[in-house]
Formats: sequence, C-alpha cells, structure tokens
Amino acid sequence: MKSIRVIILIWLAWALIIIGLQALASARISLQYPDRAQEWTEEYTGPGYQEGRAFLLEPFMNNQVAWDSEYYLAIAIGGYDDPRSPHLTPRGVSISAEENLAAQSSSDLNSSISLSYAFFPFYPFMIRVFAFPLQVFGMNQIATATLAGIVVSALGTLMGMLALYDLTRDSLGEAGALRAVFYLVIFPTAFFLIQVYTEGLFIGLSFMCLAMLKRENWVAAAIFGVCATLTRAVGVTLVIPMVIIWLQKGEWMDLDLEWRQIFLQGIRLRPLGRGLLAISPLIAFFIWKFSYLGIAFSYIEANYFGRGFLSLGYAFFAWSEAFRSIFTGSNPQHAAYYITEFIGFAVAIAACIATMKTHPELAWFSLAVVLISWGSGPAQGIHRYVLGAPAVFVALARWGENPVFDRAWTILSILLMGLNATLFAFNMWVA
Repeated sequence: MKSIRVIILIWLAWALIIIGLQALASARISLQYPDRAQEWTEEYTGPGYQEGRAFLLEPFMNNQVAWDSEYYLAIAIGGYDDPRSPHLTPRGVSISAEENLAAQSSSDLNSSISLSYAFFPFYPFMIRVFAFPLQVFGMNQIATATLAGIVVSALGTLMGMLALYDLTRDSLGEAGALRAVFYLVIFPTAFFLIQVYTEGLFIGLSFMCLAMLKRENWVAAAIFGVCATLTRAVGVTLVIPMVIIWLQKGEWMDLDLEWRQIFLQGIRLRPLGRGLLAISPLIAFFIWKFSYLGIAFSYIEANYFGRGFLSLGYAFFAWSEAFRSIFTGSNPQHAAYYITEFIGFAVAIAACIATMKTHPELAWFSLAVVLISWGSGPAQGIHRYVLGAPAVFVALARWGENPVFDRAWTILSILLMGLNATLFAFNMWVA
C-alpha cells in the first residue's frame, strides 16, 4: 500500500535526520555547564559529573545516551545487580563498582540495592535480544547494547506509526491519518523515540495493542498489552480500553449462560476467555508488582526518585510551584524548561477532552497515561510521557485540517524538538 510505504520512508528519513542533527550539533556547538533547568541538575551536570559511570561514557553513539539510558544498558548487559550501575546505600548513592560488588552478598534492601530496579524489564530484555546478532560487528558490550537499544527504539517507533495510521484511517481519512503519524514524530519530545529510552518501544507496543483491539484480535492485543505493561508502568492502563471494548461487545452478559453450558455441554468459554484477555495487562502488572522486581521498584522509587502512584496532593503542589517559578525571572533556563513542560501538558489535556466523543477508548487511555504520569511525583517529564497518549495525535491531526494550525504547529514542534535533541546530546535535562 502506498501509505505504508510513505510511513516507512518518513520513519527512515526522520531517524537519520535526528541522529544526524545530534551529531552535527555536538560537533558544532559548545554549551555552558552546569544545566540549571532544575535545582538538582546543577549537581549532575558539573565538572566530571559522569566520572565512574561506565554506561554513559562509551563514545559510540553517545549522543543518544544520557540519564536513564545508563540503567537500561546496565540491565541489558549485566542484569539488575550489575555493580557498575549506581547503587543506593545507607551512605547515599555509590557508583563504585568495587564497593557495589562487595555489598551484593547481602540480601537486605537497606544495605545496598541497585537503582536499576526502578526500571521495567522488557526494554532491556529486547536490547539483549537484539544485541546478540549485532555482536557480528565486533564492538565492545556497551557499544553493542547501545546500538541494539537504538534499533529497538526505532523499530518500536515504526510499529507505533503504523498502528496509529491504522487507528485513525477510518475516522480521519488517508490524509488525516498520515498527518497524525507525522505529528507523532515531530512532537517536541519525539526525539526520545530514537534514543536509548523506552518511549519508542512503549508507543509501538501500546499503539499496536489498541490497533489489534480495533481489529478484535484479542490474543494479539493481550500480548502487546502485557509487553507494554512490562515496558512502562502506565502500560497497565491499557486495561481501560480493553475492558471498555469488551463491555461494549456485550459478551459479559453471556457469561452466566456459558458457565452452565461448560458443565452441561463442555463448550469453550469464549466470552470469559476474552474477559481474561481484556484484563491481561492488570494481571501482568500485579504479578510483577508482588515479585522481587516490583518490591525493589517500590523501594527505590520511594527512597530515591521520590515517585509514587497518584500522589495527587504532592503533584499539585509541585506543579503549582513550577508554574509560579516561570514568572520569577531569576533563572531563565528553569523558566524555559517549564514553558515546554506546560505546553505539552496543556496540549495533552485538551486533546483528551477533544477526542472523548469520537475515540472514547483512546481518550480514556490517554487521560489515564497523562494523569498517572502527572501525579507520580516531581514536576518534570510530562511532555515526554504524553508521547504514549494516542489521543494527542488524533486531536492534533483534526486540528491540523486548518492549514494555519498545521503550519504553525509544525514549525513550533520541529524547532522545539531540534532544541531538545541538541540539549539531550549534551547531557542536559530536557524531560
């Protein structure tokens, strides 16, 4: 199909342009450290701030590696307890591999535990899978894993683009669906989709889950939904559109009848089976939650990253303070950063409301993604998290039918994405 070919070519051009831009920017520009976007970023972008962090210092494709990339690479190469990853100890965070290795003999969470446990396993697992054939290039482990991580992110993005096209073609038409796909890859934080970060894989899995749901392929939808849940915590909210669709089909009304028939006639429990598939992301989440990985995740999130589930009071206070700080004028970097955060948040909320009638299952899923991300704790990263909200791109595509909006949003998005991609290449905080 012509549209599929167009999407693949857009994806390929986009990937090469983003990687090329980051390489060109890092070769041409010298930025002044430290980064004052947040209070804590001053400490983490000072002189020698990456010393001892093996996974951030590998020069191969280093422009696509920063911040959380360290943990994904560590898990993929050496597992969650790789001593080269930062560990939380009673004395603070240790990045000494020797000290961390010596402390691993203790199973007490209060002695030493890797910060890698704050990250879900499926993306690092896919990096390990893709790194295996890439060993043919003869690079070291970290370089190979970096390349694998970028490949996984890029392929996940392509999968998400194709799924978004399938989800919107009937309601928006060919031109509208292609516009939604284009708006996805030029969103101000869309460069994350081809970094060593989970965003590319997550949108691929979650959008494919929704596309399979639309086609009533429940098994495929459940598989993609479970994998998305094991990639990012908000993947569990896929249970919302899955249950909505299941209830709309009315099969739950046949459950009582089929329970009687299973004993009398031995026929398959088709409605019940689909009901179980509909809640499969929730089942997967609870299995993970009560495993050691989930327990360690909660410990690290609470004791180091300061995040939790729907900490609405704290989140409201933090975001209110962030909004007020824009107008103080004392820190332009801080103000500029939060202007982009609030642009992303405002667009996401407006998009969820705008699509509630036309695409309710996408709207409710997107709203859950946005609100859970917003309410998880510190005021940061929301304009990255909304990449996983398909309603954003559905609404933008509708608004883009207006040629003035289309050109204005395209200019704004591309300029902001170029700025953010450049900052990320210099290890500055952007989301």
